[in-house]
This record gives sequence, structure tokens and C-alpha cells, in this order.
Amino acid sequence: MASDPNDKHSKSGNQGEGDRESARHYNKDTRKFLKSGKVDKAAERAAEQDPQEARRSERAGRERAKEEDPAVHRDYDKAGK
Repeated sequence: MASDPNDKHSKSGNQGEGDRESARHYNKDTRKFLKSGKVDKAAERAAEQDPQEARRSERAGRERAKEEDPAVHRDYDKAGK
């Protein structure tokens, strides 16, 4: 018997989009990072990044992406100002 992809109680382990387990892990790790006291330091490092380097990094990441979100726009010249 084939498993039903719409069955929320499927044993396949793949929860699909809106994966609650992954969301829990992400939220836990985010809270841990916020409590670590490293947020300000990370923000300062990000603000110091050269806008050209940020563009190159973004371009490299987009080349690996399956598709691009048309709603996303980043202005690296505004960062850190």
C-alpha cells in the first residue's frame, strides 16, 4: 500500500512544507543564539562587511538556489548606516 502524501500521520519522516520539527529546532537554536550575547557582535560584523563582498556572497548563494523569491530585495549600500 502506497503512503498518502496528504496523510499527516505518515511514517515517512518527511513532513513537507511547514515542517514542525524543523521549526522547533530553528526556534530553539535562535533562542539559544539570542541568549548567548553574541547578537550585537554578529550585527557589527555584518555592518562592517563591504557592500561589494555582500553582493558577491549573495550572488554565489543565488547560483545554488533552485529558484529566487521575487519579493526579496536587499540594498547592501544601506546596511550598517
